[in-house]
Amino acid sequence: MAITLPDISPFKTRVEEIDAMMNEPDFYNDARRSAALSREQMKLRELLAANDELLKTKSQLTENREILEDLEGDAELKELAEMEIPELEEKVEKLETEILAAMIPPEETDSRNTIMEIRAGAGGDEASLFAADLFRMYTRLGERRGWRVEQMSASASGMDGFKEVIFSVTGEEVYKQLKFESGVHRVQRVPETESQGRIHTSTVTVAVLPEAEEVDVEINPQDLEITAARASGAGGQHVNTTDSAINIVHKPTGITVYCADERSQIKNRAKAMKVLYARLLKQKEDEERAKYAENRKKQVGTGDRSERIRTYNFPQSRLTDHRIGLTVHSLPQVMDGELDEVLESLHAADQNLKIEALMARQG
Repeated sequence: MAITLPDISPFKTRVEEIDAMMNEPDFYNDARRSAALSREQMKLRELLAANDELLKTKSQLTENREILEDLEGDAELKELAEMEIPELEEKVEKLETEILAAMIPPEETDSRNTIMEIRAGAGGDEASLFAADLFRMYTRLGERRGWRVEQMSASASGMDGFKEVIFSVTGEEVYKQLKFESGVHRVQRVPETESQGRIHTSTVTVAVLPEAEEVDVEINPQDLEITAARASGAGGQHVNTTDSAINIVHKPTGITVYCADERSQIKNRAKAMKVLYARLLKQKEDEERAKYAENRKKQVGTGDRSERIRTYNFPQSRLTDHRIGLTVHSLPQVMDGELDEVLESLHAADQNLKIEALMARQG
């Protein structure tokens, strides 16, 4: 089916604008800005190259069809032209899809690093154990992809589990890869403490926050209530003799951040502020999305922590993502960080929805 693509000229204009900025003497003074613009330029050039290839392929397809319609044309040439047409049509369709995907405006936070928060929900000790399992899953995913995962704060439970664990993930487009993990993760399995072999259902909530820059969110120091406390771990481990733990309350929103992982109060304060900035940015983004509430149902995921997104069924080695109806039967591998199929399917579904929206606006 023929597609009428959106006008390509704004993308050509944007490349020219970036080219001009890159020729400015102070362009590389701001490393973050120059890196972001360089990535944008590269992607735009790929888009324009794909469009050039599309025009050439369409021209060749037109020529082949004209050869077929020529009543006096060479029979052998007609046969060759007819053989090439299906391949050319397929190439046109593929290029049009690639171009549409490249035309989708990137989300500003996609290139950011990420702060993730995992909290045990319903299910007592079993929920805490599964929170630890998910933390390991994301850590292993990070190792596979060359990301750096750093624990920022944790509240341990009695059986090597976590009531809560907060960690940062640093790498290329980390937030873009992980943003659909926000929501309720449900686990169905027989707990180690279950003597009769009954399957229990527990839940864990995951929040994925784009790492904030200070320009994203303004914090008035007078709005902060910062207190120091003596940190201690489970069973008396890692007991500090100084008041190194930090608790920060953002009074206008009531958001509270506690950090005690470091022995240094300065380091704990820096980590806690990073988490606070990320939570405030997420809250700001959620408020913006709420203005378009009617469109949220069409998205792959709203990012709402109360939304049940996935079930991990251990007896059947099955993972089901309820938002896109995806089921995979390789749960042990998934729990070891092999999440590629799940993450790629979520991004494909989201991209398809954005392409539909882009075409609807074009129409």
